[in-house]
Amino acid sequence: MLDFLIPYAPLIETVIAVIAVLWVSNWMLLSRNPDIGNEKKFPRQLIMLGLTVLGILAIVLVLPVSDDSRNQLIGLIGILMSGALAFSSTTIISNLMAGVLLRITKPFQVGDFIRVGDYFGRVSERGLFETEIQTETRELIALPNIYCINNPVATILSSGTIISATLSLGYDVERKRVESSLIEAAIACGLHEPFVHILELGDFSVVYRVSGFLEEPKRLISMRSQLYGCVLDKLHSNGIEIMSPAYMNQRQLRDGVNTIPYTVPAAPAEERKMSAEDMAFDKAEQAEGIENERSQLLEEISSLEKDIKAATEEEQKKHHLRFLERKKERLKAVEEAFQLIKKQR
Repeated sequence: MLDFLIPYAPLIETVIAVIAVLWVSNWMLLSRNPDIGNEKKFPRQLIMLGLTVLGILAIVLVLPVSDDSRNQLIGLIGILMSGALAFSSTTIISNLMAGVLLRITKPFQVGDFIRVGDYFGRVSERGLFETEIQTETRELIALPNIYCINNPVATILSSGTIISATLSLGYDVERKRVESSLIEAAIACGLHEPFVHILELGDFSVVYRVSGFLEEPKRLISMRSQLYGCVLDKLHSNGIEIMSPAYMNQRQLRDGVNTIPYTVPAAPAEERKMSAEDMAFDKAEQAEGIENERSQLLEEISSLEKDIKAATEEEQKKHHLRFLERKKERLKAVEEAFQLIKKQR
């Protein structure tokens, strides 16, 4: 019996070693972290796939067969792997590579306002195959990562952005009067360092654009609406009419009659309950908050682990260990909350 098993001893040892390595790797990468999301699980699954292929190759190399048979088996494995890649969807591979590229270049983060092609919204999730954005109508749109690579991505900086309002006025209105009124409107809206540009001298009107710096881009949509309202109110209060040439040509007005509406007393300010952004970008807002808290927790855990290694007193080490355990529990709760948000559809 022993004489029969001796030629197969290297094969048996290799099989046992491969199984042990795969079992330990699977436990370290996947089994001990069952609550990690698909985004983190996928690269670990790729590592397990690579280790499995290497294990199969190691077993083939120690098979008690001739060199020609061994080379044929290795060639067969290569053909099977090439066939699997060839028959798999090129779109999946393209999106995977695009997802890796987006992780390296980092053109945007969770919670950022982005415009990709014809789509605009806040990033609510980043995956290896697709990027999910939430639009101002609260829709969730999954954009393939290859689409984000093939189209220009415009990202609004979290440090602030410039918002504008464009309108056309007649040549009979003095330019300086218009510019001062538009700047007053931007200041009343809460924008910083406003400025006015003349975009076009048309056949019947002058096109103006008023712009200002918005420090809190999360209120982008509401602030644009407020800017339009302030422009209307300020121009009307200063006696400046806003009308198109077609409107003026079609309606005959007596001298001294204009189309400025009567001023209505402002209603008392009500307590703000929920803005349009809070309702439209709820998932993106939650995802951004959880992502920020997760990053902070990881930094604190890393710092505590360094403090534990550097601690010289036992009481000091126990103190750091208690804090480390609390931080890890909080991190686990944050990961669970993130998984719940990903399931929102």
